[in-house]
Parts: sequence; C-alpha cells; structure tokens
Amino acid sequence: MASERDYYQVLGVPETATTDEIKKAFRRLAKQYHPDRNPNKPQAAERFKEINEAHDVLSDPEKRKKYDQLRRYGAFAGAGSGGVGTRGTPGGPGVEFDLSDLGSFGGLGDLFSSIFGRRGGGPRAEDEDEIETAVSIPFRVAALGGRVPVTLTLPEVCPTCSGSGGAPGTTFSTCPECKGRGTISFGQGGFAVTRPCPVCRGRGRVPAQPCPTCHGSGEVRVEKRLAITIPAGTEDGTRLRLKGQGAKGRGDVVVAIQVEPDRFFRRDGLDVIGVVPINLAQALLGSKIKVRTLDGKRVVLKVPAGTHHGQRFRIPGQGIERNGRRGDQYIEIHVEIPEHLTAEQETALKAFAEKSGMKY
Repeated sequence: MASERDYYQVLGVPETATTDEIKKAFRRLAKQYHPDRNPNKPQAAERFKEINEAHDVLSDPEKRKKYDQLRRYGAFAGAGSGGVGTRGTPGGPGVEFDLSDLGSFGGLGDLFSSIFGRRGGGPRAEDEDEIETAVSIPFRVAALGGRVPVTLTLPEVCPTCSGSGGAPGTTFSTCPECKGRGTISFGQGGFAVTRPCPVCRGRGRVPAQPCPTCHGSGEVRVEKRLAITIPAGTEDGTRLRLKGQGAKGRGDVVVAIQVEPDRFFRRDGLDVIGVVPINLAQALLGSKIKVRTLDGKRVVLKVPAGTHHGQRFRIPGQGIERNGRRGDQYIEIHVEIPEHLTAEQETALKAFAEKSGMKY
C-alpha cells in the first residue's frame, strides 16, 4: 500500500523534531517493524517501507525543507488543508504526484520535483504557457502613454502535420517508451513524479516518418508582431499582461517595461524635473527664459534676480497624469560659472567684488 500519510506522523515526531530525534524514532520503529522480526506479516513489511520513506526525506535537510513547504499546502494526508491530493503508485511504494495537478499553486510542481534535483511535470499548466519579454520605451512615451510595437518569436502548431509530428500520409504506432500513456514516472525516496514522455512528446504515438517541416516536434517558430498600449504614467519595471497572446493562442504575454532616461527630464512620482542652465548675469540680474514642457509646448519662465544654483520653479499641471491626478513640472536652475576670464573681465569682477564687500 502506498504511503499517503504525513511523514512526521509516520515517525511519530513533531514537525519541530531535531535530526537526532528523527533518527532515534526511525531506529526504534525500524527495529519494531523489521520484516525479520515479523515473518508472515505483510502489514509490518508495508509499515517498514513507509518508515524508511519518511526517514529518507526528513533526515535530509534540503529535502525536508522543501517537503515542509509542500506540506503547508496540504500535499500530504493529515497535514495542511488537503489542497493537493495524493495518489498511490501502482505496483510500488511511494506517493505519486502528477505535477499538472499543482499548476495552480504558483510553481509548486517545480518545488516538489526539485526535492530530487530535477524538473518534472505533466501536461503544461496554463501559467507555463506564459511568455515574458522586455521592451525599452522612451521617457515621454512612458509619461504620456502611447503604442509600442513588439516582435516575438513563438511556437505555433506546425502547418504541415497539424501538430501530430508525422509526415503527411505516414503511419503511427504506440510509443514504446510510455506504452501509449503519454506520460512516464520517475521516483526517489518514496515519491513518484509524472511527466510527459520525451519520446512521443506526450502524444502516446510515434510516427513512422517524422514531419519534414518540424522534424517531429509538431511545432514551428514564427514571428508575431504585437502593438502594446502603454498607459500614461507607466513606471520603469512595470509588467503589462497581454491576455491570450501567447504561444498557439494560449497563455499570456508579459511585457516588462524598461524606461529609457531622457536627456532633459527626470521623474519624481507624478512630477517631472528639467534642468535649465543660465549664466551668471541672468542669475544676478534676472531674466526671462523659454522652457519646454513634457508635451512639447514652450512656456516663458521669469527668473528673478538673485536666483541661486539648484533653485526650482514650479509650472503647475504640466507633469504626468494618472488616475485623474496630474503632477507639476519643476525647472531646476543650474548657474554656469565661466571657467576662464579675460584680463578685462577679471579686472571688472574684482572691482565689483570690492564695491560689494566680497572677499576673494
């Protein structure tokens, strides 16, 4: 009979048990249920197998850590909420999991199979059909919104064989590897994991002659061009999901947005900041300058006399708009100091400094 019980219950130890406590419980139970001490008792032999399975997992720190994560999802009888079912392995000990059952648990199937250091799985879960790509967009498109073209290379059903993997007119026979089931199982330490058969690719049949177009895979790679709508106010790192645009019309395309820096603007929430250089005379005497807004308009900004380097001036309502709110634009003044002065300029500046009482 396959073990469907929680391994902590099998050994009679709490989930906080130390490695030594687990070993001690294993030795005691193994001695009690050893087949040599219980001849003609098949139930004792099954119990002995169950004890060994539990010890194999719980005595290995890495396997135990991952087992505990699965256990919290209720993947074993008597533990958690029973959110994931178990089923016995026909003809042998252990617990068999079809990893397709675990697709809705956010990668739980990968976690389960990683207990054995390998990846397994049944038919692909819907989230495994998800395609991810990254797109760089200009700062202004991210701020104001727009449409951006994207080209993806996706697998599609082979048009020659319609996904069967066989050449036109060829015959098919039962897969010798999986005997027509489409899946194979592998196991270790009391678990069995089901995954698609690598020979027939889960179809259960193999063609006498493979398709000349896809070479038996049933798929071809094609380019797909999409236009992505970028909402106004999109930030760097935003992920946009395109429903039903994945491979073979299934799954989604997830686009990670990378916002390119702008040579003039930078962002602070819904506000934008632009740096404008002015000369020393403009800073001291005041001036009027033309500045560019985010949407390309030109506005006149009055710079008062005595403006300091780094001082900011606000242009209301010219920032980024999102969810009915709009930020402001700030102009940050950078006062440029001449690197070199002529003799005449230096004399005039010294005279100004002396009259103003400035030390130099």
